[in-house]
Amino acid sequence: MRKHHSFNFMSSFFSNKVVAITGGTEGIGKALVDILIKEGAKVATCARNHDKIYKLQMQYSNVLLHAVVCDISKEQDCRRFIDSTIETFGGIDILINNAGVSMHALVNDLDVDVIRKVMDINFYGSVYCTKFALHSLLERKGIIVGVSSIAGYRGLPGRSGYSASKFALQGWLESLKTELLEKQVHVMWVCPGFTTSNIRNAALNEEGKAQGASPMDEDDMMSAAECAEHIANAIEKKKRTLVLTFTGKRTVFMQKFFPALADKFAYKFFFKDGKLVK
Repeated sequence: MRKHHSFNFMSSFFSNKVVAITGGTEGIGKALVDILIKEGAKVATCARNHDKIYKLQMQYSNVLLHAVVCDISKEQDCRRFIDSTIETFGGIDILINNAGVSMHALVNDLDVDVIRKVMDINFYGSVYCTKFALHSLLERKGIIVGVSSIAGYRGLPGRSGYSASKFALQGWLESLKTELLEKQVHVMWVCPGFTTSNIRNAALNEEGKAQGASPMDEDDMMSAAECAEHIANAIEKKKRTLVLTFTGKRTVFMQKFFPALADKFAYKFFFKDGKLVK
């Protein structure tokens, strides 16, 4: 678990670093904002919901928190978020591409537009923010983080668009990492496994609307706060990748060495009597 430096911010890796994080009003994003502010970072975040942004600003009215309303599926919104962050703090040291949306529908039942929506947020949102922040990150020899998923290693049934977006994100970040290998900008991605957050409640159904309830048992999952601590530690240690939870690690291992068996396990986990139940 993370050691907090509440009495001496100067000893913290994040002290005075400018950290821009998308989707910082709930779930893992909010938990990361909480940790980063405690550790003395200068935090900028964005989210779509005006009320949630306002609530976050009220919670941290005693610190300079740059929080803006932004739809990261829109290129100009991302430009505004990144440019205003650089204007406020002078640059960006760490960019955490965290904002994302999931989906829950079989390919046979869904409107293709659902996949487009998920790609626009999860993949293109990360591309836009990274591209606009890259000049500053190169200047400061910064860190780029993608919050991915087990679905970026293994295609999950009922989540085809989500898996596609995370495979795309990891492939894109790996390409970028290689391009920047000698530029001293660190690129990494983290896969939380199944973590308690609002992502499944907000997951898009076959019509592209929020499903409103999670099909998973949230009680057995790692908390967003614990997950954020692991992510903060991985950033500090500049890990290449981080896969969280035993189930997550097992899934990645099975997929790598026994993919046909992983197909059967995934089917058994998500389906019952031929119906998608998770």
